[in-house]
Amino acid sequence: MEAKWYVLRDLKRPNALKRAWEMLQDRKITVFTPKKWVLVTVKGQRRPKEVAFIPDLLFVYETRTVLDPIIENMLTLQYRFRKYGARNEPMVVPDADMERFIHAVSHSQSPKFYLPSEITPQMCGRRIRIVGGPLNGYEGNLLSIRGSKVKHLLVELKDFLVAGVEVSPEYIQFIE
Repeated sequence: MEAKWYVLRDLKRPNALKRAWEMLQDRKITVFTPKKWVLVTVKGQRRPKEVAFIPDLLFVYETRTVLDPIIENMLTLQYRFRKYGARNEPMVVPDADMERFIHAVSHSQSPKFYLPSEITPQMCGRRIRIVGGPLNGYEGNLLSIRGSKVKHLLVELKDFLVAGVEVSPEYIQFIE
């Protein structure tokens, strides 16, 4: 059985000491969860802390033979299922799509995450291709944000997330 990017849900409370993605990382399992920075108050002092953008969403790259026993023992961790008629299949993201998304997000200082339902036609600007730099070869739409001087490329993980990653204007090539 080969490893795949499975979509899981973490049902732990937001104030849990250790989230599921941290526990999986401790077991040396490849995990990706989109994160954002927020200010939290700890003992009266406000400090930045990195938290999951969608607390119950995580992507795990592993085989079912390794994941199934972990999910059975960790009651707050579940597969997300896609219904196919009478049978349910765990959701899987194609390797190439996931690696492309992770690469784009990891090369951006502050990626902005959106749910697919939040992206409106007004937000999708011109179609572009990135030529050069860390995102060489990426294609997508520019994110149109009123008053923003920074250019963002929309990178989509179909049905789950859209990330706006910062791109330098010199790498942008407009597609007609």
